[in-house]
Amino acid sequence: MTPCSARGIHNHRSQATVATKTVGVGTLFQLPLGTSLKRKALVPAESPAAKQPLLELLSSQESEVPSLGSEEDPTYHPSTSKLDDISEREPTQPQHTVKYLVYEDCLLDLFRICPTCSSVCKVRTFVKGTFLSVTQTCSHEFCEFSRKWNSQPLLRSTPAGNLQLSAAVYFTGSSFIQTNKVLNAMNVRTFSRMSHRNHVHQYIEASVLHKWRLHQAGLLEGLKQKQRVSLGGDMRADSPGHCAKYGSYTMMDLNTNKIVDTQLVQSNEVKSSVHMEKEGLIRSLKYLSKAGVKVDYLVTDRHNQVQKYMREEKPTITHYYDVWHLCKAFTKKLVAMAKLKECVKVKLWKQSVKNHLYWSASGSSSGEETVAKWTSVINHITNVHVHDNPHFPKCLHPPSTDKNKWLKPAIH
Repeated sequence: MTPCSARGIHNHRSQATVATKTVGVGTLFQLPLGTSLKRKALVPAESPAAKQPLLELLSSQESEVPSLGSEEDPTYHPSTSKLDDISEREPTQPQHTVKYLVYEDCLLDLFRICPTCSSVCKVRTFVKGTFLSVTQTCSHEFCEFSRKWNSQPLLRSTPAGNLQLSAAVYFTGSSFIQTNKVLNAMNVRTFSRMSHRNHVHQYIEASVLHKWRLHQAGLLEGLKQKQRVSLGGDMRADSPGHCAKYGSYTMMDLNTNKIVDTQLVQSNEVKSSVHMEKEGLIRSLKYLSKAGVKVDYLVTDRHNQVQKYMREEKPTITHYYDVWHLCKAFTKKLVAMAKLKECVKVKLWKQSVKNHLYWSASGSSSGEETVAKWTSVINHITNVHVHDNPHFPKCLHPPSTDKNKWLKPAIH
């Protein structure tokens, strides 16, 4: 390498100052015209590029390595391999920016040579999880070039990549331990589980709650404009049986199938875990009433405490049972009845009666028609298909020839 002339630099500095321009997170230096600094890249002596011209080296490797953007390259994608003009790109948010896997040696090679005087630079790195900061300082005594480069933007003091990785694991329901194992197997820099938990508690959960509150406010504003609001409520516990610690009671708008409210109840807040569903219902109805939502009817399961509360405390709200829970309870009774010696044929009717209950609830236009269809099953199983109820005068199915399945009516 041809050393820089100290005298030449001194003379030029007396005539003009070095202009600087900040681009991104680094600082590029532009020298005035007439500067005697020469750009001559440093190439190690053992490198093949030092003994072979660049054009000859590229031509010799052309037959071995597929060219960039060639269809022979197995990683070639026409939609993503176009050379875009970076200067024309608009700045995007960190979560929408495309990321790549970059090897450390390949990255640090970009900072070994000073772009001003082609001298060898001192490179210092700082790592924080997936974040890498590189400080480049020219080692030449008369060159003052230095810059700092960050691999990802900072959100205050938190690297965006660290936060986005924690968010990706949390939002997809994945395990951070398993994800960390995959990254460690590739020797990709990552952070500890404690850092992940801090990201979740300090940023991610707060963002989720903020987004949910905005979404919920919009839903409740729409429900306030309606005169008749139909809701369905049910609770899900963290463990089956009567030993649950937490219960999440969810209220859904049956017209749009959208969740409008969720209440979390802990077992030590009530007498026992059995009372969590009733408490969740009380809190949800109180919250909706405070928001100005007028509930016309409510669909729940056959929980005894919920039935009593709706009957005594909320008589203005029509209470219905969910057909799935009702059908489940009725099927259990049929199974118990079929175990009796004189009721063996009941087992043959279990699935048909179950389907008939679903059809009565879903295929009726009014409550009277639903009751008429459901009570007709008593006549149907005894091979009587004409009924006295005007809402459902006769069965809709064709005549049956199977005489073995019919039951005999009871003699009064």
